[in-house]
Amino acid sequence: MNKDLSPRSGFYVYLATELEGSQRDSGFFSQPLPLEGPVLAERAEWTGGIQDKSILELLGNGAGIARLVHSIGIAVHGESNDVSDIQATLENRAAAGMPSENSRFSFACRTDGTETRLEIGRLPWMKDGSLALGQLSFALPRSGAAGTATICFYLHEGFQVAAMLPDPPVDTQSSAYRDMIARSLLSSGNNKRLKNAIAKAKNGEPVVIAYIGGSITQGACARPAHHACYAYLSYLKFKETYGKDGGDSISFIKAGVGGTPSELGMIRYERDVLRDGAVQPDIVIVEFAVNDADDETEGKCYESLVLKALSGEQSPAVILLFSVFINDWNLQERLAPVGAYYGLPMVSIKDAVTPQFSLSTEEGGVITRRQFFDDIYHPGNKGHVIMADCLAFLFAQADEMEHDREEIKLTKPPLIGNDFVNVTLLDRSTATGKVHLSEGSFQDIDNELQMAEFDDKPYAEPLFPHNWMRKADSGDVPFTMTLRCKSLLLIYKDSGSNEFGTVEITVDGHLVTTANPQQIKWTHCHALLLINEPEEAQHTVEIAMAAGHADKCFTILGFGVVNEIAALGAAGY
Repeated sequence: MNKDLSPRSGFYVYLATELEGSQRDSGFFSQPLPLEGPVLAERAEWTGGIQDKSILELLGNGAGIARLVHSIGIAVHGESNDVSDIQATLENRAAAGMPSENSRFSFACRTDGTETRLEIGRLPWMKDGSLALGQLSFALPRSGAAGTATICFYLHEGFQVAAMLPDPPVDTQSSAYRDMIARSLLSSGNNKRLKNAIAKAKNGEPVVIAYIGGSITQGACARPAHHACYAYLSYLKFKETYGKDGGDSISFIKAGVGGTPSELGMIRYERDVLRDGAVQPDIVIVEFAVNDADDETEGKCYESLVLKALSGEQSPAVILLFSVFINDWNLQERLAPVGAYYGLPMVSIKDAVTPQFSLSTEEGGVITRRQFFDDIYHPGNKGHVIMADCLAFLFAQADEMEHDREEIKLTKPPLIGNDFVNVTLLDRSTATGKVHLSEGSFQDIDNELQMAEFDDKPYAEPLFPHNWMRKADSGDVPFTMTLRCKSLLLIYKDSGSNEFGTVEITVDGHLVTTANPQQIKWTHCHALLLINEPEEAQHTVEIAMAAGHADKCFTILGFGVVNEIAALGAAGY
């Protein structure tokens, strides 16, 4: 611990980051803040404002960090006025296997904002000549919000960066804030369905608002995720504004899954949004604008998902939501034409926030990048509030506008493609009687799965639990399936574990592709297109471990199957 708090040049790595206690296996609550690998350089660039490439390069390895960083400053502000100590633990991830006691350093932080500084050279593992920061975690007294943490890196003499300046507070009552929110309205679209849903809510009739998307919809970096995410906040705004007698007739469905594109979303729709027919939403918000770079079909899956949602029994209003990364990137140019083609309401977070990021408060700046984002991909709590306000602005505009009389036309040819409108999920629980299937060596069930928080639940649930797993010692018999289909997608598990290996996939005796679960390096659901033909036919699919991977595992999570040609006019969508 360093008592020397003399001024040094430095930069923020985390700035007023929300802390939320999540229960761990050991029974206590903690909030980890990553400080390893590319995350550190990314946070230095975007949160700390570091543009000097030589400094960012030094943060890429332990020797560089030791050369650059003199000390780490940690300041915690508790959510209450009670001043106490909170235990923090800094970990070194250089050691192989589980961290040892010598790779951890625990210390107490005051919760009144008093800064604690750790001098890098005095950390216990430095005597071994190594430094590889892993994470800084805080042990919290309970589950839920517990305040904020700011982490600064102070530099050795000889290194100089721009002075650390606090961001001005976000004034949500200002005209500049209102102007920013108004810019998000990319298109009001045909308002008939949305106005019908608002009218039902005002009359006290049952209304279901559903959200499907990626990690931002799941609530990543919102704390607590189940109540601070944009989806729940915008649902509350709708309920409070239009609900009759407290809005108890208005229900909430959230089906966001991190790291997944609409290629997987369209397969999940019946299960995760419609709950296998038990739910029929009145409003569906679709958020895949920062996830669909991995859509192999470059828009066909997205349009198919949109049409699948529009064809619901309640004729739901489908709203396209375009979120954005910290570098101003999204796929709005590819996806917005789908909304324009069908006359759908569209909300662009990119259009709202990115023009003002470079402006001062006097010039109309409302919120800085580091206030809006928690990391390079996800908004923090303030960003989720802004996203909810943008959706609320659309609701308000629709409520005030004249009622469109004509229905959205779904019988016209698709803009990009509607190949997968009829896609359904096939897994271990639904395969019996539908296909001829031989599990071969894929007879086990994988329980270490990607997790996601659905609806307003504070806990995560496993995705695709009805799977087929091949363990390393279970033999070399391929998984074989014969079925009639027009299109077929494989859903498999990505994993960071070296125990998982590559499979070869043949269709009708021909090798069509391989699937390597090590590409993403984290437990994750991956969709892969195997068959996409103009007409339905019988096919035999075989999945077997690739050469050199017989001692590895592989998990088939399920399949997306299209059994009929997606002829929208004939199907009556």
